[in-house]
Amino acid sequence: MALTHDPTCILVTGGAGFIGSNFLLRMVPRYPETHFVNLDRLTYAGNLMNLRSIEKSANYTFVRADVTDSELLATLFARHKFTSVVHFAAESHVDRSITAPLAFVRSNTLGTVTLLEAARAAWSDVAHAAHARRFLHVSTDEVYGSLGADSFFTEHSPYDPRSPYSASKASADHFARAYAHTYGLPVCISNCSNNYGPYQFPEKLIPLVIARACSQEPIPIYGQGDNVRDWLHVADHCDALDLILRNGQPGDTYLVGGSSECTNLSLVRIILDLVDEGLGHPSGHSHRLITLVTDRPGHDFRYAIDASHLRQALGWRPRYSLTEGMRQTVAWYLDNMDWLQSVTDRSYRDYFQAQYGQL
Repeated sequence: MALTHDPTCILVTGGAGFIGSNFLLRMVPRYPETHFVNLDRLTYAGNLMNLRSIEKSANYTFVRADVTDSELLATLFARHKFTSVVHFAAESHVDRSITAPLAFVRSNTLGTVTLLEAARAAWSDVAHAAHARRFLHVSTDEVYGSLGADSFFTEHSPYDPRSPYSASKASADHFARAYAHTYGLPVCISNCSNNYGPYQFPEKLIPLVIARACSQEPIPIYGQGDNVRDWLHVADHCDALDLILRNGQPGDTYLVGGSSECTNLSLVRIILDLVDEGLGHPSGHSHRLITLVTDRPGHDFRYAIDASHLRQALGWRPRYSLTEGMRQTVAWYLDNMDWLQSVTDRSYRDYFQAQYGQL
């Protein structure tokens, strides 16, 4: 049985993004004796406003830097003596990857290899004490491609990436496994389904629908809206990552899913009903905003995860049903419209217009 990993100083990359900031908001107060160093380049989707409640915590440090900066990473590893890495930093929007694939290769693939190499150099003295160090590489279920109507991804599913985004993450996964096998680096990999919750940048479906419903603007849905996704509340994901970091087996892969499948069109209708309820609109008022648009190239039909390995090995269970989690999420955005407005700036509107045209 593997020894439990007990972190004392954790490097969190991409900690100002959606999942990374939610992870820090939960873990910094949960583990006051552990120091957390947040490294983030603060691209368009990174927002330090997400972290206002912990920015002055004694066990938290922010460093603005690029994960591909090998010299800086070496300096940080030497200065902070990291026992652990939780690697979130990535470009993650499929639409953007279609228009700018090289940016995804740089951030997602080169960034991961640079970080793995920095950890290998810094941890060369602990090759035979894997429990003393841990590198958790956070990835996506999209690396496995597209499912039919009734199968599920498992840790043994073959890789079949269909977009530049998923290809860049698949490559990063392969490098993480190669470093574990070749160098003995104590790597764990997690592949998660679609996350939702607070602080998600509004290019993603759920905050986009909420924002446009609040302003009563058209809501674009690809194709006929029949693509299926498995939805996972970000709090459940973060708790799973905490378990994997501390109790996961080095070299192992863990799939994290919410067991909450839903078509895009059905999900949008659920969100619109909750927004209408929250704003006092008549039932069904915002459904008229739904606008079907031309499907994006290579759009995967269905993702669904079998998380039984994570449940059996580490005892994880999601706490949020889709109904409960979506109600909480919509309420959070309605209560935090100042945050939503702060990130829905001119540059995003220009990008949105370029993607979808006049609606």
